[in-house]
Amino acid sequence: MIENAATPTKLPERLDAALKRLAAALDRLDAASDRRAKADALRANLEDELAVMQDDRSRLAVELDGAIARAKSLELANDEVARRLNGASAEIRGIFAEAMGLPGKR
Repeated sequence: MIENAATPTKLPERLDAALKRLAAALDRLDAASDRRAKADALRANLEDELAVMQDDRSRLAVELDGAIARAKSLELANDEVARRLNGASAEIRGIFAEAMGLPGKR
């Protein structure tokens, strides 16, 4: 039992039990407050990480768009080079055919 500092007599049992329940409730409240503070800090960290990942995703999307555009440009250039090489090759074959006296496609 808890003794009252003002009087040397002991507190009634019901009051003593109520004070113990109050102390236990305050301890639980304090523990819950600590858990909430930790959860809030964790949430803030997760929100920061999510923001970083979203920034990375946006940056990567822009880089991917650029890479796709470069790939298309290279593909078009490759097609143009192939077309010109085929034309030059046909022209060279025609010149050789003429030089050798063969009928050519020129």
